[in-house]
Amino acid sequence: MPRRDYVKTARPKPNSRKKAPAKAPVPWLLMLATAVLVLLFAWFLWTLNKQTPVQQPAPAPVVVQDDLPERPTEEPYQYIEELENRQIVVEIPELEARGPFQMQCASFRSEEQADAMRAQIAFAGFSSSIRRTEGSNGVWYRVVLGPYESRRQAEADRNRLRRNGINTCQIWNWT
Repeated sequence: MPRRDYVKTARPKPNSRKKAPAKAPVPWLLMLATAVLVLLFAWFLWTLNKQTPVQQPAPAPVVVQDDLPERPTEEPYQYIEELENRQIVVEIPELEARGPFQMQCASFRSEEQADAMRAQIAFAGFSSSIRRTEGSNGVWYRVVLGPYESRRQAEADRNRLRRNGINTCQIWNWT
């Protein structure tokens, strides 16, 4: 069976002539309609310009009446003088100290992991301690900071630790 060359059969033959594309007719009707519309728009604008503006009557002058009573010559109230000479005493109650606060940043089963967390905290600029806790579920090593006098101090340190990438710290009352 002879082989067929499908690639060459799809190509046009070299001696075939291409026909030139037909030129589109000039749209005379469209050009004429556009010119008429432009002329009509210009005539409309010219007629608007030639019209005289309508005169509107001038507004009547507005008379402002003062409905306020006359100002008294002397002050009928005494509280203004009393407030100037009076001293006010405000009592500020003392806030109760809620006890020392402690911040726990991690809890691990192995002491090596707790030491690694303690080193991270030390690089952030804080001193921490590791506390060994034995409970019903085994031995835990806690990484703890504190004690703090107020919760505000503990929150400030926790925010500094968060900026250094340590986001696991929790604050609790240590009593």
